[in-house]
Amino acid sequence: MEQPGPSRGTFSAKSDSFQDAVRTLNTLQTNASYLEQVKSQQGDPQTKLEAMKLYLARSGLQVEDLDRLNIIHITGTKGKGSTCAFTERILRSYGLKTGLFSSPHLVQVRERIRINGQPISPELFTKHFWRLYRRLEETKDSKSCVSMPAYFRFLTLMAFHVFLQEKVDLAVVEVGIGGAYDCTNIIRKPVVCGVSSLGIDHTSLLGDTVEKIAWQKGGIFKHGVPAFTVPQPDGPLAVLRERAEQISCPLYLCPPLEALEEEGPPLTLGLEGEHQRSNAALALQLARCWLQQKDHQGIRELKASKLSFLHQLPLAPVFQPTSHMRLGLRHTEWPGRSQVLRRGHLTWYLDGAHTSSSMQACVRWFRQALLRGERRSSGPEVRVLLFNSTGDRDPAALLKLLQPCQFDYAVFCPNLTEVSSTGNADQQNFTVTLDQVLLRCLEHQQHWNHLDEEQATPDLWSAPSPEPGGPASLQLASCPSHAHSTGSLVFSCISHALQWITQGQDPVFQPPSPPRGLLAHPVAGSGASVLREAAAIHVLVTGSLHLVGGVLKLLEPSLSQ
Repeated sequence: MEQPGPSRGTFSAKSDSFQDAVRTLNTLQTNASYLEQVKSQQGDPQTKLEAMKLYLARSGLQVEDLDRLNIIHITGTKGKGSTCAFTERILRSYGLKTGLFSSPHLVQVRERIRINGQPISPELFTKHFWRLYRRLEETKDSKSCVSMPAYFRFLTLMAFHVFLQEKVDLAVVEVGIGGAYDCTNIIRKPVVCGVSSLGIDHTSLLGDTVEKIAWQKGGIFKHGVPAFTVPQPDGPLAVLRERAEQISCPLYLCPPLEALEEEGPPLTLGLEGEHQRSNAALALQLARCWLQQKDHQGIRELKASKLSFLHQLPLAPVFQPTSHMRLGLRHTEWPGRSQVLRRGHLTWYLDGAHTSSSMQACVRWFRQALLRGERRSSGPEVRVLLFNSTGDRDPAALLKLLQPCQFDYAVFCPNLTEVSSTGNADQQNFTVTLDQVLLRCLEHQQHWNHLDEEQATPDLWSAPSPEPGGPASLQLASCPSHAHSTGSLVFSCISHALQWITQGQDPVFQPPSPPRGLLAHPVAGSGASVLREAAAIHVLVTGSLHLVGGVLKLLEPSLSQ
């Protein structure tokens, strides 16, 4: 049985605005103190899955009703969100009405539930939220102190209701965490399942080895339902194979994208980065399998080859992608993943990488993007890292992978757009306290400074030493910059970090005057001069999708509308 999080608040029939709905939804987040208690006293995960089925029944649905959604169920450690985006866009290009459930959201919570690639409207979100909330209130057990599922479970239930009532042709459903005991795994008859690249993440919940994590991910396999995965290390691949064999799930290994390009022109992907080719290869197999299972008329265009075996797994067919598939891949959009925003001489590189393997891919993408970019002037160029890491991830390992990028400044801040998030319900997070997130940022800075001292290397792109001075700084702490090392700063929120990085030079991000009372540190003062005089500024934002979302909220105000 779930335990209560923070105070639930009293429901009022007048509370019908979108922001009211989101604020009420946020009360279903598990509060920080209780989350620590849960981690130390984890119950039977199977019981939690059964509880999800009871919530579904209380909401007016049975698990059999979900069969009508023609679901594609996707899990993995890295790339599962991008794979979902590719898969949805490919099938939408066939004229199908698609639903997509993914997490987390970047700016607004309604991004998690999409129809035909677009987040559901505030009006539709509000209508379905209160309908589900009322239903669960009406059906609560008087003997139980819990009437509502937790935040992610509620959104999962809501997505199922939205997709059924909006009569989608199919729903692409991304697993939240793991697979076997994830609340999305009440799905009993998906059309096809997919497993993207595996790695280490959420170790306190899933296990501390890739093999243990693979066991959890393979939990979404279903009897007789085709499943596909990309090449994995031998250990986790063997676990996936065993999981599939145990329940008679036909599991296939995706051939590389190059194999599908042999008889036609190269495929163009809407998402940047070499690592996206693996996600696209998986998406093509999932989409092709779905079309075959549903006897879609366009399937006759496909030219499949015979199956072969690799690593004791049958290799998925090599086929020539159709024009619809090519169109879908080319037009796929997935903000916050390998995304570039160019604003005058400021260039923002946004990628929510938060595992070692995804960070390696992010670093490759960033460095390749810098090499491809043309130098627009002969003046100094500055590289800035904006970083945060949350949960049980290892920030030292992630930061070490970022060292080769040779940043001039490393900036750390919490995933808060402003010091106070009360004005924006989408940014509220009760799972951590402000003290916790600020202390963590200071730890990140210490990790970075230690790595910087160990691996200091000449920076060929560094700017000349500026004159001291500059506007009042906004940071909580700083570390002086030395020759061949990175200056590091900690700010109390994303807005303050961006004010320092942009120095008023971003044409869209034009915040009010900096708050008073924050002291200038040497790094902030001298760095402000360097940034103002730079011919080009390259900013990599990474380590957390929530951080990327907060940055996008400020740089792209239209996303909040």
